[in-house]
Amino acid sequence: MKTGKHDAIVLSSSEEKDAQAVFSDLLKNTPIPDDEILSNLGLYLTSKNLSRVLFFYEIYKKIVETHGIIAEFGVRWGQTLSLMSALRGIFEPFNRHRKIVGFDTFEGFKGICDKDGKRCNCEDGSFSVETDYERYLRKILSLQEQLNPISHLEKFELVKGDAIETIPNYFQQHPESIISLAIFDFDIYKPTKAALEIVKPRLFKGSVLVFDELCDDIFPGETIALMETIGITNLRIKRFPMTARISYAVIE
Repeated sequence: MKTGKHDAIVLSSSEEKDAQAVFSDLLKNTPIPDDEILSNLGLYLTSKNLSRVLFFYEIYKKIVETHGIIAEFGVRWGQTLSLMSALRGIFEPFNRHRKIVGFDTFEGFKGICDKDGKRCNCEDGSFSVETDYERYLRKILSLQEQLNPISHLEKFELVKGDAIETIPNYFQQHPESIISLAIFDFDIYKPTKAALEIVKPRLFKGSVLVFDELCDDIFPGETIALMETIGITNLRIKRFPMTARISYAVIE
């Protein structure tokens, strides 16, 4: 079921959605003083939301001893990018080579095709964000860096546009880039396949791949794209107990 004007797909029961709505209202109308809100965000974390944070905490630990950049393919609101920046500040605050790069149209899906199936009930433009949202996200990521060492060196980049064009262009301009962690969250077939094709020669033993919709019957395109590019027979696709659908594989 889709919710709201930005097309989020939620499988929660009506009772769960009602409870989540109350949670949202409590957050928006919090009595906590402004200067204490950030240090008390855990008050509003549900088990589902916390599980995703814990997932990426475990994933980040797997890349600390590897070299290379973090690339997220499908940014949307940018929560994962912000988490990656915060985790870099915890685990390796002086690693200027751990650049975090996010690719997105910031205008919703582009390139829906038959391999994406019909269950998601999506079209080009679905899952869009507010106009000029990337400027807002850039400010958040800049603040994340400001609160950690070597903040004078910008260690993130947002790449806006159609992935089929922007991803090859980016790596042509940055031929030095190797990938320590690649996060695939485009949901749909065409941009995911484009990302996997470009990423493949930049992976090494120890690189980590994260998939948000693998084996998902609502978004089959991600699985098809992986099978047509890297393949799955030589991947040990794993998950952590705290999350249901998000998975990962370490190149061996």
